[in-house]
Amino acid sequence: MNVWRQNLGLLRRFWPYLWKRRGILALDLGCALFCAVSQIVLPLIVRRITDSAVEDPASLTLRLILTVGGAYLLLRLVEAAANYFMLTQGHYMGARIETDMRNDLFGHMQGLSFSYYDNTKVGQLMSRLTTDLFDVTEFAHHTPENILLAAVKLTACMILFARMNLWLALAVTVLTPVMFLVTSRARKRMKEAFRQQRSQIGEINAMAEDSLLGIRVVKSFANEETENIKFRKGNARFFRVKKRGYQYMAQRSFINCVCDGLMYLAAVCIGAWLLRERRITVGDFSMVLLLVSTLLSSIKQMIDFSEQFNRGVTGLERFAEVMDELTETEKADGAVELDHVRGEIAFRDVSFTYPGTERPVLNGFSLTIPPGESVALVGPSGGGKTTLCNLVPRFYDACEGAIAIDGHDVRDLTLQSLRRNIGVVQQDVYLFSGSVRENIAYGMAEATQEEIRRAAKLAGADEFIQKLPEGYDTYVGERGVKLSGGQKQRVSIARVFLRNPPILILDEATSSLDNESERLVQESLERLAKGRTTITIAHRLTTIQNAGQIVVLTEDGVAERGNHADLLKAEGLYAYMWNR
Repeated sequence: MNVWRQNLGLLRRFWPYLWKRRGILALDLGCALFCAVSQIVLPLIVRRITDSAVEDPASLTLRLILTVGGAYLLLRLVEAAANYFMLTQGHYMGARIETDMRNDLFGHMQGLSFSYYDNTKVGQLMSRLTTDLFDVTEFAHHTPENILLAAVKLTACMILFARMNLWLALAVTVLTPVMFLVTSRARKRMKEAFRQQRSQIGEINAMAEDSLLGIRVVKSFANEETENIKFRKGNARFFRVKKRGYQYMAQRSFINCVCDGLMYLAAVCIGAWLLRERRITVGDFSMVLLLVSTLLSSIKQMIDFSEQFNRGVTGLERFAEVMDELTETEKADGAVELDHVRGEIAFRDVSFTYPGTERPVLNGFSLTIPPGESVALVGPSGGGKTTLCNLVPRFYDACEGAIAIDGHDVRDLTLQSLRRNIGVVQQDVYLFSGSVRENIAYGMAEATQEEIRRAAKLAGADEFIQKLPEGYDTYVGERGVKLSGGQKQRVSIARVFLRNPPILILDEATSSLDNESERLVQESLERLAKGRTTITIAHRLTTIQNAGQIVVLTEDGVAERGNHADLLKAEGLYAYMWNR
């Protein structure tokens, strides 16, 4: 019962996508209905001709034969056209539904929080976006038409059997549900196997993505064979799961074959006995055999469809799992736009603990940053520097306390307006696969070439960009691999210059660069920070000695705060770090 309830819930989730295509669905079902009726006509024709041949062979005139044959030929031609429509437009409908679901799923993924991505493999999400939804296409197309086809043919066969003889109808009525019942166990096992296959293919995707994105590390450690072994183990697990699914499929096929034989045996034996007793005619007996064939093909179609149904339901289940994840909350009702930003940032007794952990990273942290002032966060790892910077644009929400910009609690602001006014430059720069121009304009797609170049000049990037093979149209490669670390960093700074936000967060933006690249990037960052409220995380203290305020954070909270000169005079932790 729980399985049926769960499947019913998934179908309710799927229904709006199907209803959106109700016009083409209605035509598809009309074609399916015509095909079902067409397949019932042949046994009736055979019975009429057989009985006529037995009773009065002379009544089978050439004209009658040609008339019946022509009518049946026309019927089959129309059926062929209906089948063509079902196979083309029906599949187009399924593909459109798949496209709609994929758009919704990807859009939902864009709204999921950092916490979700912290605990989820991207390869698994890729599998849900692609492989899982492929089966939904077939599911969307075939589910309604297969149900209609089977219902019409089964009902028609039962009525015809009953009109001929109740014993025949009773035998068929008993054997039909038996076939479904004896295959139900195998179907349940197949569904579980399909679910495991989806999960395992996601693991393979994640493993391959992890290895291929880190291919330079793999090769630098000559670890190709290690990666091959890891992949082969994962692939072997997938093979075992798939093998189990094929075993259940074979068991179901075996049961179907036995049940088919029993159905034919019952129809032939009962039909022969009725024929001997003259309760049915020879034509009736011929029709019985053809109807049994039609009936079995319908049952087999439904049982085969159950495999497709299980695949589709599994895909819907994994789709629903992601769609049920909570997205980033804008806020309660009445979220407001953040406009005319001066740049004051206030941390008021902020505490934060990462989900799944017990020890707080921040505990009662308070700090006010006046508009346009530069504040540097320094200290050993684990003190909460990056966490603080992630709380300002609401990548995470504070567990206690509040963060305000110009007096507005960030939780009262729309995410779009909040993040539009904050520029972030990180140590690990991510460039998208595309041109230099596209990466600089990522935050402002409508920017002109002049605006893009002006931003690049301010970031100190225009000179090296002009020397690239195709200038601003040069392809940067996957994750920007064709550019050096310093070049990628300056492109990311140009991206922020173009957006021109009043608040700036610099997260160890120069820590991974060589001395010359660091000098160039530091000059760009100083130009970028001018006139903006700036929070800088730094391990190289020489880069932040001119900051208006320096806050030393440790695992126990704020150890010291002040400017560079005052902290050196205090001879505390900052002075120790500086002297080292």
